[in-house]
Amino acid sequence: MPTGPEILLTLKVLVSVVTVLFAAAIVAIATGHRRLHGRLNFAFFVLTMTTVLGFELLLRLGTDVSASFSPEAKAALRVHLVFAVPSALLLPLMLWSGATRRRRLHVPLAVVFTLLWAATVYTGLFTLPNE
Repeated sequence: MPTGPEILLTLKVLVSVVTVLFAAAIVAIATGHRRLHGRLNFAFFVLTMTTVLGFELLLRLGTDVSASFSPEAKAALRVHLVFAVPSALLLPLMLWSGATRRRRLHVPLAVVFTLLWAATVYTGLFTLPNE
């Protein structure tokens, strides 16, 4: 069973990878490649939700990720989750609104999601412990 720090390192790598996909999706829509944008977003959705579900499964199987963390590290994890959970909850709505071409809903949600994701990446990569 992986340790808490190993799980967090894996999550940092996965967040970095899916963020590259997200950036590619933004470039695709900015250059008018809607279909590519949708495909990249679908891959982003699948990988992100797989990571979230895998992380939850590890937690449910008894790995206490935060057991060896200092109080400061636990606080950093709580702050990270303030941004990570809402962004994960927005993903299905984002995917649906984009797939059904509900632009008036999709674009404002995209702005909110991008802000939440930026905070998720920052707190995940730079404030979580490397212990």
